[in-house]
Amino acid sequence: MMKFYGTMVCPDCVKTREALNAAGVLFDYVDITVSTANMKEFLHLRDTRKEFDAVKKAGSIGVPCFLKEDGSVILDSRTLLEAAQR
Repeated sequence: MMKFYGTMVCPDCVKTREALNAAGVLFDYVDITVSTANMKEFLHLRDTRKEFDAVKKAGSIGVPCFLKEDGSVILDSRTLLEAAQR
């Protein structure tokens, strides 16, 4: 199942979570602000994947973030939502 890394204090994460639920997309939501373990899991992903290079350079966190079952990372929630609506 796809993992969705986010936080409920991020408006983009909240909107994306609602839209995915409405579209019937299944995901395992990992709130990175709920526990140190969740934060470490996300930071490991962010710090070891090239997909986050531009995000880090811009000084952003990198959520919402989606880790698909095939290991690919999607940082653009619009792309994910458009694919779900097809």
